[in-house]
Amino acid sequence: MLPPIADPEEARRFLADHPHVQFFEIIFTNLSGVPRGKRLRRHELMAVYEYGRFLPGSILVCDITGRDCEETGLVWGDGDADRLARPAPGTLVTAPWLGDDTAQVITSLYELDGAANDLDPRHVLRGIVDRFAAEGWTPVVACELEYYLVDARRTAAGGIELAGAPATGERPTLHGVYGLRELEDFSPFLRDLWAAADAQGVPLEGAIAEYAPGQLELTLRHGPDALRAADEAVMYKRAAKGVAARHGCEATFMAKPFAALAGSGLHLHVSVQDAAGCNLFASEDPAGTPALRHAVGGLKALLAESMAIFAPNANSYRRFRPNSYAPTAPAWGVNNRTVALRVPAGPAEGRHIEHRVAGADANPYLALATLLAGVYHGLTRALDPGAPVEGDGYAAAAASEERLPTTWFAALDHFERSAVMADCLGERFTAMFAKVKRIEQDRFNEVVPPLDYDWYLKNA
Repeated sequence: MLPPIADPEEARRFLADHPHVQFFEIIFTNLSGVPRGKRLRRHELMAVYEYGRFLPGSILVCDITGRDCEETGLVWGDGDADRLARPAPGTLVTAPWLGDDTAQVITSLYELDGAANDLDPRHVLRGIVDRFAAEGWTPVVACELEYYLVDARRTAAGGIELAGAPATGERPTLHGVYGLRELEDFSPFLRDLWAAADAQGVPLEGAIAEYAPGQLELTLRHGPDALRAADEAVMYKRAAKGVAARHGCEATFMAKPFAALAGSGLHLHVSVQDAAGCNLFASEDPAGTPALRHAVGGLKALLAESMAIFAPNANSYRRFRPNSYAPTAPAWGVNNRTVALRVPAGPAEGRHIEHRVAGADANPYLALATLLAGVYHGLTRALDPGAPVEGDGYAAAAASEERLPTTWFAALDHFERSAVMADCLGERFTAMFAKVKRIEQDRFNEVVPPLDYDWYLKNA
């Protein structure tokens, strides 16, 4: 089934209600997870809704820096042929951090004959949601992002520093986990971020100071529309970066920006409703129902094959360390933050799984698609996850032979060999994702960093 395309009436109403808005950014998020697109003038908007806007096919497979990946065949091989960007319903919203005259809209890419482009992450996610629908199921999901606010300017040595708190100008130094003073110091940023989220209809909820100086976490409300949840995560990250820039700092969603501080995760929450709207995981038993355990079994079975999506970049793998609140093994547990797959405490009707593997640098569309692939795999095969881990999951991981891939290269090896990933995400998509990431790996390793000189210049 094709994802819905926004009705032109949506644009007409927006233009009538916002006569002062003169500029519109159309946003497309490719497999690398970076929003790209065009900025249009007011008179161009209706054509986007009535027909679409051309974008070159190479935008689908550019790497995280924006460089072409010619080896994919979508640059010179097909003449960098145009595709059509069509707007997603409900995503035409103002962008307050860009000024009161600017708005934005999320788009999906289609072929010129109207077919959904199979390399568009939104279409990949829609494909797995359709599989749930065919079973009479609806996934209910939410995204929870951690990130740091850092100084907008790099140090003389090319490093980064924590940003001064907007309220005080002082750089945070203490961990301050769950600290209220830390939130109060960043309240000017938080107020503007909540205002931007409200203006965009993004259900951004409470904030906490996380387990590192300058690290924040805000949650997005869960809901039964996975595609909308991914759109909201993309909109939220973009708003956080934009609002931070207005406050003279950078919101970074790098998985591990500081060696000595906690990494930043994208925690994914999931349950599944049946056709009557009842939670298949709901149970007075804290470990949930057999359906919940089957879902955990599927997620466990696919974790190694999924890592290339959940940890898509070289920096991603610096996050996975023992005793770091980032998992190191495909283990599950009840009310236990030391495992990869956690069943949180709470009322029976809200029983769900928290997937703690993905980094904040993961593409939300692909992370949710891969999460749901694991849940679907487990539910349709009634997979047994084994016994939950009790106590220290890191100690259990050290004593177990089960491990997650801990390098970028090993993770991509697992991903490329996975028949389940190819089936759930699409054969062409998985092949192209792997090809782009192999190109990124080569480009990353071509660079000689200062650390090489520090270690080897005199000692080799």
